[in-house]
Amino acid sequence: MMKLWFKSGKPWIWLNAAAVSTCLIMVVGILGLITVRGIGHFWPAEVGRFVYESDNGQPVVIFGEKVDSTVTSLAAAKSAGYKMAENEDALIQYQLKTGNRDITGSDFRWIQQRRIKEQSYPDDLMVIERREWGNFYGQLLEVKDNNKVIATGEQAWPVLQEKIAESLTVFNTIHQLEKKEIGAINYGLERLRLKQKKLELANLWDAAAKKELATEKADYDNKYKQYQQQLGELYQNIRRYSLTAKTDSGASVTVPLAKVVRVYQPNAMSMFGKIGHYCIKLKEFLTDEPREANTEGGIFPAIFGTVLMVLIMSLIVTPFGVVAAVYLREYAKQGFVTRLIRIAVNNLAGVPSVVYGVFGLGFFVYILGGNIDRIFYPEAAPAPVFGTPGLMWASITLALLTLPVVIVSTEEGLARIPKAIREGSLALGATKFETLWLTVLPMASPAIMTGMILAVARAAGEVAPLMLVGVVKLAPTLPLDGNFPFLHLDRKFMHLGFHIYDVGFQSPNVEAARPLVYATALLLVLVIIGLNLAAIVIRNNLREKYRALDG
Repeated sequence: MMKLWFKSGKPWIWLNAAAVSTCLIMVVGILGLITVRGIGHFWPAEVGRFVYESDNGQPVVIFGEKVDSTVTSLAAAKSAGYKMAENEDALIQYQLKTGNRDITGSDFRWIQQRRIKEQSYPDDLMVIERREWGNFYGQLLEVKDNNKVIATGEQAWPVLQEKIAESLTVFNTIHQLEKKEIGAINYGLERLRLKQKKLELANLWDAAAKKELATEKADYDNKYKQYQQQLGELYQNIRRYSLTAKTDSGASVTVPLAKVVRVYQPNAMSMFGKIGHYCIKLKEFLTDEPREANTEGGIFPAIFGTVLMVLIMSLIVTPFGVVAAVYLREYAKQGFVTRLIRIAVNNLAGVPSVVYGVFGLGFFVYILGGNIDRIFYPEAAPAPVFGTPGLMWASITLALLTLPVVIVSTEEGLARIPKAIREGSLALGATKFETLWLTVLPMASPAIMTGMILAVARAAGEVAPLMLVGVVKLAPTLPLDGNFPFLHLDRKFMHLGFHIYDVGFQSPNVEAARPLVYATALLLVLVIIGLNLAAIVIRNNLREKYRALDG
C-alpha cells in the first residue's frame, strides 16, 4: 500500500505544497515584521520618568522611552554575573532611549526592572528633535530672545511653539536660497569656467569671448552678493531664539532654536494629537532630505533616485531585450549557434550581481566613460564627467543584469503566437517586418510586460552592483533639477536598497537607526509593488485587447 502511495506521486505533491506553504508563511512573517516595525516608527511614544537605584545604591532620575525589553533566565543571569535573590525567577531589563547624546555620550541605556523605585509619565516631559545630536529629553524652563528671557512657566510652551514656527520659516528660506538660488549660481559659474577652458583649448579665447563671459560672470556675482546679504540677515534672525531645558540630572541646557526641528510633549497629547504628529512625521519621512548621517529626517532623495534609475533601466533593457528575442525567434536560423546563444543568455541570469557591478565599473565607467570624457569633455580634465560612477552607468549595468529575463520572457511570448496568424498576415500582402511590427509584437506585448515586471522587481532591490557604479551615501543634488540640461546622467544618486545597508550596518549609531531600517525596507517593498502594479495593469489591458491569442 505504501509503495503504491509513493508511486502515485502524492507524497511529492504534499511535500511541494508544504515547501510552498512554508515559504509563504516566512515571506508573510517577514513582511509583517517590517510593516509593524516600520509603521510604528513614527508614533510618538510616551516618555517616562524613572527613579532608579544606581550601582552605588543612590537613587537617580532617568528620562526616556521604553523601546525594548529582555527576560533572562535565572541561570543565565547568574552566569552573566548578576546577583540574583532567592525569590527571583528571571531578570527583566528595559532598553530606554534617553537621548541627550551630546551630554551623556549615548542615546540608549539598559535598566533592570527590579531596581526601578518609581515610574511616572509627567505631562511636562518634552522631546526635542534636533538637527544634530539626535533627540533631547527634558523639561522646559524658559524661552529666550537674544539671551533675554521672554517666557517662563506655563507661558513658555505656547511661546516656544510660536518661535519654533518662525525659526522653521526662516530655516526653509535659508535652505531655499543656499540649495536652489546659490546652487544655480555655482552651477552657472562652473559652466562658464568650462566654457572658457574649452575656448582656450580651441584657440578661440579672444577679446569678444572674454567680454561676453565677463558680463555673465558679473551678473552671477551681483546675484550672489544679494543672496549673501539676505542670508546674513536671515542667519542673524534665526540665531535670536533659544530655549532652556532641565535634564534628568537636573542640569540646565540651552538649545538654539536654529538647531530644532520640532518640540512636543507626547504624554500630554490626545489621540488626535498623536495621529496628527504621526502624519507629520510620515510626510517628513517621504518628502524631506536625510540628516544626522541618514539616521534622521526623510529619504526623498533615495526614493527619487530609485524610481528614476528603474525607469531609465526599463527604457534601456526593454528595446534591447525585445530586439534580441525577436532576432532569435523570428530571423535567426535555428541551429547549434542559436541554441548556444540561448544557453549563454540563461547562464547570464545566474551570474552574481556584483560581477555585473565589477564589469560596469571596468568597462562602462573607466573605458567607455573615460573615452567619452577625452573626446567630448576635454575642458573638464582632470575632473571626470562620465568617467566616474553615475546614474547612467548604474542604469546600463542593471539593464545588462536584467536583460536575460526580458529576452526569455519575450521569446516565450513570441513562441505562443500561432503560425497561422503570421501566414495570414503575409497572405494579405504584408511584409515580414509589417507582420512582426503590426501583428506579432502587439500580441506578444503581455509577455514583454511580464519580462519588464520581473526586471523591475530585481533591479529595484539590487545593491551590490550599484555600490560600484553610481550610488552614494548622501547625494548633494538630485539627478533631475532646474539647471540645463535638467536630467544629469553623470551625477551620483541615492538608492533605497543602499540606504538600508548604510543605515543598518554603516551608521555610527546603529541602535538609533534601527527603526529607520524597517521603515525604509517597508517603503522599498511598497515602491517595488507600485512599479509592478503599474506594469501589471498595462499588461492586463494589452492581454484583454488581444484576448484572441488565448483562444
